[in-house]
Amino acid sequence: MRLGELVFVDTGAWIALAFTRDPLHARARATWEQLLGAGVRFHTSIPIVLETFTFLDRNAARDVALAWKDSLKTIPHLKVLPSTAKDLEQAWTYFEQPHFHKVSAVDAVSFVLMAQRRIRVAFAFDSHFSTAGFRMVG
Repeated sequence: MRLGELVFVDTGAWIALAFTRDPLHARARATWEQLLGAGVRFHTSIPIVLETFTFLDRNAARDVALAWKDSLKTIPHLKVLPSTAKDLEQAWTYFEQPHFHKVSAVDAVSFVLMAQRRIRVAFAFDSHFSTAGFRMVG
């Protein structure tokens, strides 16, 4: 990783970082420390924040979800990207492609946002990011 490189953080990475019982927790922590050390610029999106908070609230506890939400303010170089109706409209095209079997709407919007901002790296555990042409770390 290069200093200042843009990295998009997906729901699965946030969950693995926050949820200590997640089977990917140790792997996510190691990757996170490596990315922080490299001085990357983190990006995520409002749909990812909502999806992560909802998962943690339902599967861990409300205090875990709230602590995760509050932790976002302390992450250096984190930008939470908005998404628009136009982004959603562009995301629907992923559902017309057979190699994106079972892609989520949140992932499809993420692909659009990443492409718009020329973010080429995803901290994710979901192979759809690789299928969409992004380099995965994690």
